[in-house]
Amino acid sequence: MAMTAALRCLSANFAHRLAPLCPAAHLSAARLVWRSDSPRTLSSASVLSSALKFTDKHEWVQVEGGIGTVGISNFAQEALGDVVYCGLPEVGQRLEQMEEFGALESVKAASELYSPLTGEVTEINTELADNPALVNKSCYKEGWLIKMTIEQPGELDGLMEEDAYEKFIKSLED
Repeated sequence: MAMTAALRCLSANFAHRLAPLCPAAHLSAARLVWRSDSPRTLSSASVLSSALKFTDKHEWVQVEGGIGTVGISNFAQEALGDVVYCGLPEVGQRLEQMEEFGALESVKAASELYSPLTGEVTEINTELADNPALVNKSCYKEGWLIKMTIEQPGELDGLMEEDAYEKFIKSLED
């Protein structure tokens, strides 16, 4: 894989010098572009965010391998202010979609947390007990809340993609 990528870069950048050495150097630039089904090794924040699904209660979920990681959106953490306490469920607790599963408390307010999907809690972010401010500092990474099984994958279809969630937020601000 790495060798193929290196050869592609080499042949694209030095095709005029490689022509006598390698017939692949005559390939057009269009053929040297990564195919859409090729595995990718780099990611960006926008790629990560596009994989998130959001609820109208401002929770997000990212599903990987049948496990959903749940947190609150940037909009929600900004509205809450400095989070000082996270009340989370116990591992093994079964949740229904949109069932209350915990609460966040900040210096300004308290907010209930709602499960974006139906499933069982498999892990809680124990780092939040000592450092609840992680929710503010990194709501999409280290500030995640729970991980859960996904019992009904079809429920994901009812959640908002990032662009729809952004429109939803703007409608709240109008």
